[in-house]
Amino acid sequence: MEEKRLIKKAQKAMEKAYAPYSGFRVGACVLTSDGVEFTGCNIENASYGLTVCAERVAIFKAYSEGKRNIDALAVVADIDEPVSPCGACRQVMLELLPNALIILSNRDGSKIMRTRPEELLPYGFKL
Repeated sequence: MEEKRLIKKAQKAMEKAYAPYSGFRVGACVLTSDGVEFTGCNIENASYGLTVCAERVAIFKAYSEGKRNIDALAVVADIDEPVSPCGACRQVMLELLPNALIILSNRDGSKIMRTRPEELLPYGFKL
């Protein structure tokens, strides 16, 4: 199943996370409407404000390659329950992939939550 494949790719991306300060590793995988996949992991910095989340890395990689139609985003973290994206990532999802399926999972993919950007960020900022 496509969903399981995206979770597996997000898990592999999570292994590449640079999280020496928090120890909180996250991986993500974006699926575009034409079947191309982009992965990302969180990359921390000693100046926390410069840290970038896995979700945004994957989304921005897709956008930087001209892929604007995103069907799904899988996100996993090294925790027992499905990961909850931060507010910044929710805002980016709302604007850049408003109709995508968002698949949130835990470290081993045994728990899965499916949602949409509008559900993650009701009343989000829009111009």
